[in-house]
Amino acid sequence: MLVSEVMSQQTPLSRVVGPWTDWMDRWPTPDDLAEEEPGAAVAAWGRLGYPRRALRLHACAVAIAQDFDGVVPSTYEELIGLPGIGDYTAAAVVSFAFGGRAAVLDTNVRRVLARVETGVANCGSSTSRADRELAAGWLPESEAAAARWAVSSMELGALVCVARAPLCESCPVAGHCRWLAAGKPTDGAPVRRGQAWKGTDRQCRGVILDLVRNAVAGVDVEVALTSWPKRHQAEKCLGTLLDDGLIHREGSVLRL
Repeated sequence: MLVSEVMSQQTPLSRVVGPWTDWMDRWPTPDDLAEEEPGAAVAAWGRLGYPRRALRLHACAVAIAQDFDGVVPSTYEELIGLPGIGDYTAAAVVSFAFGGRAAVLDTNVRRVLARVETGVANCGSSTSRADRELAAGWLPESEAAAARWAVSSMELGALVCVARAPLCESCPVAGHCRWLAAGKPTDGAPVRRGQAWKGTDRQCRGVILDLVRNAVAGVDVEVALTSWPKRHQAEKCLGTLLDDGLIHREGSVLRL
């Protein structure tokens, strides 16, 4: 569950299934991953995007192996203390993996609560303190009920209370929705734009990282820099990849 939650951050689940299956076949336990070098995790990450998450998973595996006898912890407080694990991931593992009580707040859940409780069309771009307080007020007391609520509220936002063209006629909580009762006002609704990709530093980093990932004997620095049409951008992006620990340099050769 921890691996799948980290992989699916900002990534469609359809793209995660294959890499997750291969990952778990290779490293079924945290101890298995902890015994590998971090570069192996980066190589196995493939083209999922945001490859620093692979390093965080490796760091998590090392921490779990050292501090928790190789067993993924089950409490929010322990999970949030692991490298690179944030509020959403810690809460999701508590709820979905262990059936515990935690407020799991993704964009879908925040949108449902924003419409039902506050009567606005959409939620903000990031989770706020007000979002957490609102979610805490809706969280059932029992662990079993809280776990069911986490799943059902997320599915409601993903399938019915969607950002555009919500299926209000099919919504089980339509009678309690302040946004629907107000006539679905759009005033103040955040404008969401897709992230640019072509020509960005993210794309440049991905090109260089793929080149190094697929080279068994490593890649010459000059070859890596000429793999991107804008040299100054390639030099900057290579520098950030080195700083992030995703690529390592030995003389003029780059390796994972």
